[in-house]
Amino acid sequence: WLKSQSFSFPALRDPSALQTMAGVLRSLSGVANKSLRNKPVAQQVRCLNLHEYQSLEVFASFGVQVPRGGVAKTVDEAVEVAKQFPGGVVVKSQVLAGGRGLGTFKNGFKGGVHICDSVEDVKEKASKMLNQVLVTKQTGEAGKPCDTLFLCEKFQIKRERYFAILMDRSVGGPILIGSKVGGTSIEDIAEADPDAIIKMPVDIMKGLSPEQAREMAVKMDFEGDQIQAAADNIAMMYKTFIERDCTMVEINPLGELVDGRVIVCDAKVGFDDNAAFRQKDIHEKRDYSQEDPREVEASKWDLNYIGLDGSIACMVNGAGLAMATMDVLKLHGGEPANFLDVGGAAQKDQIKAAFSLLQGDPSVKSIFINIFGGIMRCDVIAEGVVGAITELGLKKPVVVRLVGTNVERGQQILEESGLDLTFNADFTTAAKKAVELAA
Repeated sequence: WLKSQSFSFPALRDPSALQTMAGVLRSLSGVANKSLRNKPVAQQVRCLNLHEYQSLEVFASFGVQVPRGGVAKTVDEAVEVAKQFPGGVVVKSQVLAGGRGLGTFKNGFKGGVHICDSVEDVKEKASKMLNQVLVTKQTGEAGKPCDTLFLCEKFQIKRERYFAILMDRSVGGPILIGSKVGGTSIEDIAEADPDAIIKMPVDIMKGLSPEQAREMAVKMDFEGDQIQAAADNIAMMYKTFIERDCTMVEINPLGELVDGRVIVCDAKVGFDDNAAFRQKDIHEKRDYSQEDPREVEASKWDLNYIGLDGSIACMVNGAGLAMATMDVLKLHGGEPANFLDVGGAAQKDQIKAAFSLLQGDPSVKSIFINIFGGIMRCDVIAEGVVGAITELGLKKPVVVRLVGTNVERGQQILEESGLDLTFNADFTTAAKKAVELAA
């Protein structure tokens, strides 16, 4: 659908690396289409992403070797951390996006990662980075706010490698992914030389054995004493992955230092939202400032929402119908402002919250409510919409299409409300009207 409609969403560049990992697997399986892979694809992230320093703290609690460092939220705090490392520090902006080193702050300062050899240098750099907005290739023009810095020891890397763990449906469990080469885009490595990527499925019931961890280290070309050091890190990262309900662990690079240590130099970790009830301490670290506020609000009501950059808001039940709705709007010259699936069991208060979210979006010019009543009854949707409009007021034109369970009762509720709504049971006709009203 995306390819056929040339439908891309430039505002949705997910910093979590899940898209990168998906790209790796597509490259390896030979089913990826280059032109499609290069387009940003809309998807709601169903996992928690932590900042680098937070991920390293989690790893360290499991015995994984990580750089020594500290966190600063003010320039004075950055200076105090820097004093602990007379040999110099690396100052890293903490935003949930890749490409930080090549990014540019909106105040004109270039680079979200800097090597500093003196406390004075740290003070200067920190003053230009903190409380600024960093724009990278993954953030889009809006950028991400930087209110935290991670200052870590400066060290010399002898060799960089890549390591990751994620769930793979094709093997029915976790899979280890590694490469002898790291520090660069793993997707580019996979595309240029698929044989450079090492894959090792793990039986989720048996777990990762010491022999498997050591085998992975050898395949990643560690030698001598570093084999066991790397194997120990791999085993502890797998333990972290399982016990902390991770959806993904990505280490790039896994560094072999000149002093002989093997450490996690940079990490991206995702955690399963469904496990929030037993990983409360992890999920309390969630940084809402890094997320689209519309998506944050939608998640409070258990609504599947993705903000886009069009002008026609959509409220739909079912992901398939939602995709088809955006497709038809695009076909007739419109641009969807969001993907919003209220699901099959939405209640009136959720419908009200959804409508409030759509109507409050300044980019929205018209609202298209498209419901197929199966599990979700049309009369419930109608009552929710009427209740929301009655309480919030009708500020933008609304087109409603209801088909299915209790559609007659739903239409009656809308008509008797006396509200200025456009009702049409035909999908195409209703979509055209929404496009017309948004023009």
